[in-house]
Amino acid sequence: MDNLMTILLVEDDEVDVMNVKRAFKKNHIQNPLLVAGNGIEALEILRSKNLDVPRPKIVLLDLNMPKMGGIEFLKELRKDPELASTSVFVMTTSNEDSDKVEAYNLNVAGYILKPLSMERFIEAVSTLKSYWMLCEYPS
Repeated sequence: MDNLMTILLVEDDEVDVMNVKRAFKKNHIQNPLLVAGNGIEALEILRSKNLDVPRPKIVLLDLNMPKMGGIEFLKELRKDPELASTSVFVMTTSNEDSDKVEAYNLNVAGYILKPLSMERFIEAVSTLKSYWMLCEYPS
């Protein structure tokens, strides 16, 4: 398996984007990381044929975003035959049961609450790294 598969972060908050990049660095994650500010941008990236890196196989998704939020993005992603098998991990501040149920009904690989401390966030990203390195993905 290619452990350096491309990851797409779908996040509109610049502080959270910087926190993810910092957590990747602290965990020695060298995977190419693409960033989209909302679901529309994320779908454009995933559907693009002209990427400098391979199409992302893993998406880290915030739920609360402008233009197209996370749940709406998931619905579109799962309807697209070329993208439906993409692994999506929700990383959000939403602790609403309705969001969790809807996300899992749309086949997310995990639902992670963003920890308030940077140390806990780094630990959460470390756990994600361990998970996706163990998984086998089709070419």
